[in-house]
Amino acid sequence: QVQLVESGGGSVQAGGSLRLACAASRSIFSFSSLGWYRQAPGNQRELVALIASGINYADSVKGRFTISRDGAENTMYLQMNSLKSEDTAVYYCRGRVNSVDYWGQGTQVTVSS
Repeated sequence: QVQLVESGGGSVQAGGSLRLACAASRSIFSFSSLGWYRQAPGNQRELVALIASGINYADSVKGRFTISRDGAENTMYLQMNSLKSEDTAVYYCRGRVNSVDYWGQGTQVTVSS
């Protein structure tokens, strides 16, 4: 059973920073792809950042967010800088193993202006 557990969400003022973590129950390098997604109220879930054959970011977060992974901790991170009110959402991590997607439970990020 693959488990992903997010942490690190919270409330921050615009311009501030947060670092989200996604702890995996298996080697972080065993996932064929890893990603961060977010869903704001009334909106569809959208891709924020992805590690697959390379690293990709949504245009709205390029230059502000950084995705990374730590093999020693079996954890994926999302460093979020220069946060804006429009970044407010529930953030989810996703990992794919053997063509099956696994999701974390989500963590709330609230950015006040």
